[in-house]
Amino acid sequence: MRPSCRMSISLQSPNRFLRPPCKSYHLEPPLRDPVRSRAENSRIVTRLSRSMEVGGLDSDGKEFKNAQEMWREQVGEEGDENKKTQWYSDGVAYWEAVEPSVDGVLGGFGHVNDADIKGSEAFLKTLLHERLTDCGGDQHLVALDCGSGIGRITKNLLIRYFNEVDLLEPVSHFLDAARDHLAPGNPMASDTHQAMNFICLPLQEFTPAAGRYDVIWVQWCIGHLTDDDFLSFFKRAKAGLKPGGFFILKENIARNGFVLDKEDRSITRSDAYFKELFHRCGLHLYKSKDQKGFPEELFAVKMYALTTDMPKKLQKNRSKVKSNRPGVIK
Repeated sequence: MRPSCRMSISLQSPNRFLRPPCKSYHLEPPLRDPVRSRAENSRIVTRLSRSMEVGGLDSDGKEFKNAQEMWREQVGEEGDENKKTQWYSDGVAYWEAVEPSVDGVLGGFGHVNDADIKGSEAFLKTLLHERLTDCGGDQHLVALDCGSGIGRITKNLLIRYFNEVDLLEPVSHFLDAARDHLAPGNPMASDTHQAMNFICLPLQEFTPAAGRYDVIWVQWCIGHLTDDDFLSFFKRAKAGLKPGGFFILKENIARNGFVLDKEDRSITRSDAYFKELFHRCGLHLYKSKDQKGFPEELFAVKMYALTTDMPKKLQKNRSKVKSNRPGVIK
């Protein structure tokens, strides 16, 4: 995936970056939370159900009633591995035809690189201060750059804050370029801050080493995963986090529902769609922030910090709910 236009559809453009706004989507409602009151659970389920009644559309303008209808068309019924394999091979093939440059990996929008890195750095610095400063000043920090492409984010951001960065990328010539960009002579690298492992695998086939990473960074790549593989990836990846570690997901955001890009085989999800998937992964939304400084014609971009532990503020609120329950007289 890459930063993309949101205002209209261009059927003639060879890149077909122009994507439309859409309506909503349909997914199963989340499990009820036993800590919430029955009335609160009912309101949440009702609200989510209403937001899921209509669907999205694809880059040709075809409308779908819901996400299930779209996924059935794209990857077949459950168990149809051939069609699902084709979805992923088509996506990789698209990027194999793209030049390994900043403008290439950003879909012709290379001019947003500086604003992207600036927004990401501000978000990351806040999170490192809040989540990892208790570990001491001489801690050894390790990050994973998912969908790393040519190493753009590692080179311009991650390698300055982490002692080791692993790069995960399915397109081999992008990964070769990343090795060149992050060679020992690179001014951003040093003996104590370096790219360590270059892993040529897609997200849906990757399982991290247990407890290796402080941060797993996922940007402009998760849209290539089906919903089922989205859930499977994060459930596996949770085991790769150190205590106190977290995910940062940065992605294009549809106004409602979803927009399917048939050319690169990716889906742009809405904020509500993402939050439902986070819930089903067992992840907690620690913090989120909108990307600023992008051209108006592009999709909105949002950053999410996701944790496996419940944020303390939410824990405190739930404790209040529990303590305010009527006691049982014995």
